[in-house]
Amino acid sequence: MEILYAVVVAVLAGSGIYLMLRARTFPVVMGLMMFSYAVNLFLVAMGRLRTGAPAIVMEGAVYTDPIPQALVLTAIVIGFAMTSFITVLALRARGEMGNDHVDGQEDQEPGR
Repeated sequence: MEILYAVVVAVLAGSGIYLMLRARTFPVVMGLMMFSYAVNLFLVAMGRLRTGAPAIVMEGAVYTDPIPQALVLTAIVIGFAMTSFITVLALRARGEMGNDHVDGQEDQEPGR
């Protein structure tokens, strides 16, 4: 299960970075979302992957560390707010500039 989990985190992080390097705003927003999901999954994995284990610390019991889960819940809320803000900002820039390039300039064809 750990190998599959690591592959999913790696694919999400790689895809997110690839999309963040695009010149259009929508792929950049999607890349930021995918990268934040990868970071959240990584943080959950840091609390140990155990199924059915309680998040309550008792003496001699097998438990899952609740701190990473609390951090991820906070990160999900902050990530949702940031995604909403970036989306509105991208829509505003598209309306004012007439294109969705991150630098506000249209593609220039080579040779012109």
